[in-house]
Amino acid sequence: MTAPPEPARAPQVTRRGLLGLAGAGIAAIGAGAAGGFATARATENPTAAAASDVYEFTGAHQAGITTPAQDRVHFAAFDIVTDSREELVELLRDWTDAARRMTRGEPAGELGTTSGPYDAPPDDTGEAEDLSASGLTLTFGFGPSLFTDAGGEDRFGIAHRKPDLLVDLPHFPADALEDARCGGDIAVQACADDPQVAVHAIRNLARIGFGKASVRWSQLGYGRTSSTSTQQVTPRNLFGFKDGTSNIKSEETQAVEDQVWVQPEDATSTDEHDSAWLTGGSYLVARRIRMTIETWDRSSLREQETIVGRTKHTGAPLSGGDEFTEPDFALTGRGDEPLIDPASHVALAHPDANGGARMLRRGYNYTDGSDGLGRLDAGLFFIAYVRNPATQYIPVQNTLARDDLMSEYLRHTGSGLWAVPAGVPTGSTTGGTDGVFVGQALFEE
Repeated sequence: MTAPPEPARAPQVTRRGLLGLAGAGIAAIGAGAAGGFATARATENPTAAAASDVYEFTGAHQAGITTPAQDRVHFAAFDIVTDSREELVELLRDWTDAARRMTRGEPAGELGTTSGPYDAPPDDTGEAEDLSASGLTLTFGFGPSLFTDAGGEDRFGIAHRKPDLLVDLPHFPADALEDARCGGDIAVQACADDPQVAVHAIRNLARIGFGKASVRWSQLGYGRTSSTSTQQVTPRNLFGFKDGTSNIKSEETQAVEDQVWVQPEDATSTDEHDSAWLTGGSYLVARRIRMTIETWDRSSLREQETIVGRTKHTGAPLSGGDEFTEPDFALTGRGDEPLIDPASHVALAHPDANGGARMLRRGYNYTDGSDGLGRLDAGLFFIAYVRNPATQYIPVQNTLARDDLMSEYLRHTGSGLWAVPAGVPTGSTTGGTDGVFVGQALFEE
C-alpha cells in the first residue's frame, strides 16, 4: 500500500476578498468567476499574488502530518467542559466546518467579520482578514482523558473505544513536567507560514468552543526543526545544529505506511473493545523541551559536536561524509576511540539503536521570554507522529533521558499523547447538522 498524494494546493482568494464578493451580491457566481476575481486581486495585493498556499482540510489522512512543514505553529490542548456527548459532537461539527473554511483562507464563519448583526459578536475575529491561507493546516487529536476521567469513569460513552496504546506518557528520567503544560482532552496543531494565521485559527476555535471547551495550555513555535519533504532543507535548532536530518519524509511512502499510519491489523474490534476507528490515523507525541541555552553557549565547539555526533557547520556525522551520509558508529580514530561517541545524541537516537524505529517529526523552536534569573525560557517544542508510541517513542525517550550526553542541557517541562483520527473524506459536506466531522468514526457504533 502506498500513501495517497499530499492534498493539492490551490490558488486562493483572501478573506477580505471573499467577503467583498458576498457584499457585492455575487457570491453565488461559479468558481470560474471567483478564479477571475483572485487573478484581479493578485495585481492589487502582493499577499494574494503569492497565495497558492491552500492545503485542503479533507483527505484520507489529516493534513499537517506529511504536509511539508510550515514555518510556524500554534499548538493548543483543550479540555472539554461539557458532560454532554451531543454537545461534544456538535463542537466537533462546528470545528470541522471552521477548519475547512480557515484552511482555505476564508473567515471562520459564513458571515465573517462585518456581515452579521451589528449588535452581535462577529463570527470571525478579523485579524487574518487581509491575509492569505499561508499554508494553514489544522490537525486534531484525542487524548486519553477524553475517554475516561481521573477516576476511570466513561465520560461520553466511548471508553470501550479507547485504543490500548492511548495512555498518559510515563514520567521519564529527569522530567521536570509542569501540570499546566501537560495533557488535554483534544489537541489542535495549527501550522502556517504566517504566525498570525496560526494564532487566528486557534483563537477562533476557542471562541467557537466557548461553553463546551476551554484552552488548557498552548504553545507558539517558530522556525521548524525538521523537514517532512525532500524538497526542504534541514533547519537548525536553538543549539545551532541541523535538526531532523534523518526524519521520515513524505516521499518515503513505505516508511510512512510502516511508521506513521495506524493499520487495520493494529486495531482491536470486539463488542467490548473497538479501536478500529483509528485506522488511517496516527499518534501525536508533544514534548516541551527547555534548553539551558546559557550553559550550552559556554561549551566548546569540540564538546558540542561530541554531544550531538555531527559537525555544527555542515551537519555531517563525525565519521565523515556530508549531512546525509549514514553514520559509521564503528569507525575509530586516535587512541582507537570511536569518532562518534556511543553516548552522543546521534548514536542513541539512530534507528539501528532502536530496533529500526523511526518517527515523523514536526517540531519547532520556541522562545517564551526570560525567567526570574534572566535566563531564556527557550528550546524545542517537539512534535512527532508515530504508528505505535509504545515501540517508537517511549523506549527511545527512556534511553535518551538516561544516557544521552545532551540530556544535561535539556529539561522536559510539557508532555502529551493524542490519538489522531483519519481525515474527513474528500468531497463530503463538512460541518453543519448533517455533515461529516473529524473523528466521526469514534462516535459511530
